[in-house]
Amino acid sequence: MTKRKAKLSRKTNETAIEITINLDGTGESKINTGIGFFDHMLEQFSKHSLIDMTIKAKGDLYIDAHHTVEDIGIALGQALKEALGDKKGICRYGHFDLVMDEARANVALDFSNRGFLAWDVSFTADRLGEMDTELFQELFQSLASNAGMTLHITQIAGTNNHHIAESIFKACAKSVRMAIEVDPRAEDQLPSTKGTL
Repeated sequence: MTKRKAKLSRKTNETAIEITINLDGTGESKINTGIGFFDHMLEQFSKHSLIDMTIKAKGDLYIDAHHTVEDIGIALGQALKEALGDKKGICRYGHFDLVMDEARANVALDFSNRGFLAWDVSFTADRLGEMDTELFQELFQSLASNAGMTLHITQIAGTNNHHIAESIFKACAKSVRMAIEVDPRAEDQLPSTKGTL
């Protein structure tokens, strides 16, 4: 098995992002997006997926957080796709039903190379810290499209918006971890009858 790592930079007139990931890490992270709550969520994603992750972003936060969040989703998705390579040996599918106090989120995903997001989540607060809650859908849309991932995210329960968001990120992380694990019974096989993903 080759080292499943990626490093990329993305620069536009709105953002400058540098990201490195190691799929076979221990969940160590160094995150600086300029958006405190978003940093916290990405740290949770790294910890619970066991993906080592460094993200440094400078964005036009004087406007709002939209461009920064969306572009990080794009860059992280591209990094995941690059690090997975031809996907030979991976389990491919992942799912997790996660509770955090009163909140519960269900995530199911497939690294199918078909980017798609199904989003069934309702926040009752417009913002968490300095991050608009509507940006979570934008993030996961960008992530799914650029990683080539079919991603279904469903909020089962929750009244505390912080808990709802965190349960989603943790459930997604655990699902990604499951999907990218190497299947010891099929580590030299592509998980598809098509012969390509």
